[in-house]
Amino acid sequence: MKKYTSLIPISFILLLLISCNDSKKSNYSNQTDIEVKTTTYSPSNHPGKKLMESKCYVCHNPSTDHEGRIAPPMVAIKSHYLNDDTTKEEFTNAIWSFVKQPSKEKAKMKGAVKRFNVMPYQPFSEEDIKLISEYMYNYKIEEPEWFKKHIEEESNGKMKHRNDGKKDAGSASAKAKTPEDRGQEYALNTKKELGKNLMTTIQKKGTLEAVTFCNKQAFPITDSMAVAQNATIRRVSDKPRNPENQANAKELGIIERFKKAIASNEQYKPVTEIENGEIQFYAPITTNSMCLQCHGSPEENIDPKVLTTITNLYPEDKAIGYGVNEVRGIWSITYKQ
Repeated sequence: MKKYTSLIPISFILLLLISCNDSKKSNYSNQTDIEVKTTTYSPSNHPGKKLMESKCYVCHNPSTDHEGRIAPPMVAIKSHYLNDDTTKEEFTNAIWSFVKQPSKEKAKMKGAVKRFNVMPYQPFSEEDIKLISEYMYNYKIEEPEWFKKHIEEESNGKMKHRNDGKKDAGSASAKAKTPEDRGQEYALNTKKELGKNLMTTIQKKGTLEAVTFCNKQAFPITDSMAVAQNATIRRVSDKPRNPENQANAKELGIIERFKKAIASNEQYKPVTEIENGEIQFYAPITTNSMCLQCHGSPEENIDPKVLTTITNLYPEDKAIGYGVNEVRGIWSITYKQ
């Protein structure tokens, strides 16, 4: 039985874009850098903030305008899950209950489901989702300027705007960023820019046009973000769709290390290396269930029309046969120390 769906979220398309388009130190680690039980965090250094930006903002970015969205902003989720008497435990458990197995029946945001459909399942860990939820509960989060007025008008005053919590006093944000922080920031900013441009294409012209769009625009957009951030930014794979995205020998080794960590369900960090005043940053890009619509099995996951378009655009395509939560490629970013 073939399974095809028509809605492809930005997280999937960004993975498609990977294809189209003196002393050395490394801090690669299989150990988690998230510890939540005994540490006191500020709004800026809470690990849930970084996780929310890297895992949620592709679809739930607060800077995306109202008409171009493919999912509600995170503050909308906070407003629907938070009441005056909601405890932190109740809040985090409720969000995890939905994310671990999204369904229309479990959804609290009926309007969002009607507009965007149910969020596709993705293999997020309970620890990560609860860190994100804890951050949302404890602190004020970024929100679009239009949101407060929108939620009150949309619900005819029945739904309250909720963005409770402590504000960022700025002390933590003034702290110098680590090389890893900078690499993550460059990757996230580039991902946002790619996503913003693709959102409009998907919503106005559909999936097939999005495949064509990324074939023509992935490299120009990535290059413009590299210039803006004064870095060299590449998205590479061991199984590229476009030969120009072929990983080199060093990158192939990094990809293999991430594959082993993820396959073994081990915690990992990005690889950050420093040599001769330059920093080289590597971070994995993994698949979710929706990515399989262009990178899964042609017999099981990929719509024939999509496959025909991909074959025509990329006659040397190697980027199929993936399952969920596999390493599709990596960010390979170089910048000055």
